[in-house]
Amino acid sequence: MNNAIFNFKEPKNEPVLSYMPGSSEREALQKELERQKGIKVEIPLIIGGKEIFTGNTANVVSPQNHQHILATYHKAGKEDVQAAIDASLAAKDEWVELSWIERSSIMLKAAELISKKYRFVLNAATMLGQGKNAYQAEIDSACETIDFLRFNAYFLSQIFLNQPNVELDHINRLQYRPLEGFVFTISPFNFTAIAANLNISVNIMGNTTVWKPATTSLLSSYYLMKIFKEAGLPDGVINFIPGSGREIGDVVLNHPELAGIHFTGSTATFNNLWKSVGNNLEKYRSYPKLVGETGGKDFIFAHHSSDIDELATAIVRGSFEYQGQKCSAASRAYIPASIWENVKEKILSQLSRIKMGNVENFNNFINPVIDESSFDNIMSYINYAKEADDAEIIAGGKGDKSVGYFIEPTIILTSSPKFKSMEEEIFGPVMTIYVYEDEKFDETLDLCDQTSPYALTGAVFARDKYAAMQACKKLKYAAGNFYFNDKPTGAVVGLQPFGGSRGSGTNDKAGSFLNLLRWTSPRTIKETLLPATDFKYPYMTE
Repeated sequence: MNNAIFNFKEPKNEPVLSYMPGSSEREALQKELERQKGIKVEIPLIIGGKEIFTGNTANVVSPQNHQHILATYHKAGKEDVQAAIDASLAAKDEWVELSWIERSSIMLKAAELISKKYRFVLNAATMLGQGKNAYQAEIDSACETIDFLRFNAYFLSQIFLNQPNVELDHINRLQYRPLEGFVFTISPFNFTAIAANLNISVNIMGNTTVWKPATTSLLSSYYLMKIFKEAGLPDGVINFIPGSGREIGDVVLNHPELAGIHFTGSTATFNNLWKSVGNNLEKYRSYPKLVGETGGKDFIFAHHSSDIDELATAIVRGSFEYQGQKCSAASRAYIPASIWENVKEKILSQLSRIKMGNVENFNNFINPVIDESSFDNIMSYINYAKEADDAEIIAGGKGDKSVGYFIEPTIILTSSPKFKSMEEEIFGPVMTIYVYEDEKFDETLDLCDQTSPYALTGAVFARDKYAAMQACKKLKYAAGNFYFNDKPTGAVVGLQPFGGSRGSGTNDKAGSFLNLLRWTSPRTIKETLLPATDFKYPYMTE
């Protein structure tokens, strides 16, 4: 019998490989890119550990060349969704009884497999399937995924160490039970690491999941499933069902054993899920826990004391890395008039040196947006700005979808702080800038706070500490992740827990113990050592 009291020490974040010219990692990644470009993968459903080929198929194409078919995937029907739920519930009894240390060891093995054996496989799949360059893939599908796997084991051990006091005459314990039922996970296209963590943060707490992955990131998601299997994840703990969100949701949201939803995606979709759950409350055994990270209209706010070079670089990187397709990407900026011309000059100088093209050319900073519908939506905002009287495009503004879905990094300058692209999420390489009078610093902070329904990330640039603290106070609820003198992207697991509120989600902070706590249903246990033997209390003595 193993009676050791065990806990995991805090890990270090996975080092980011540089992929410098001539490096071994660059050569290995390029070789893997060529291998994956030469094959077409068939992606089945995976239910209860078994691969299911439904025959109802569609293609996964590369966004940089939409004629290049990377994979064919099988779609889940309603019977498959029910089978996935059944498999999830069937697997739960054994998974719950498995020691949390053993559950954690599976996650840690998956981290090692990604770090050592499958790093370039997962990165190449993310690059080709999701349009990320080598650096963006490395910090996502390799480093962040590994960090989630390792840090979640540490967070879990910290949670389990939290126990109530023990008195002389009774013993108190807190049992961290998994939720009663299954958890529905819905992942987005833009981060392989998010797809992984939406499941593993739930699984490590003893829950089983039914996973609906985004169609446009299916290649990397399928490789994740294979890695989890190799790491020893038991059959049925994660059930992988690509297909129609509406068809899958119809079955899942009406099932009495739905215990929770872990979601990253659009605000509109999450709102619809919440409404459906609300309408079905009488059907459920328990109130489902809803955890969602949704939209953003992330800002950069500059004070006149800002460093010009730092500010310009943050705008370029924060807005245009991964084509602005990050929930945290900057898409609106407030710049004081006194420094605007200098900032503009620096921004345009940097943009003039940016190269755009496919992910295999490591010199390209800008790559494709994810698909045609995204391309068309982004271009509609750019075309709207071209026709507007209160806005002008000062950089970019062109798009081409003839081969891949490429849009130039675009900057809109507006005279209206309520301009359409200052308020609405675009999710593309578009930054809108409003120039304000220096003396209206406080007033413009209020505008920043009130303009958007979202509250995910935001950055303030100021060398004046009083101004920075004033902005922090005024923008208290405007961003769940708040940055001083840095771009509002790049949160690191264990360092900057990620999430926002208002229209940006439930702010349950992925990358910290806070998220894991949502996937447990605690039970308090009191054991009385000498129970009472008579109803009378001492004060009742005559």
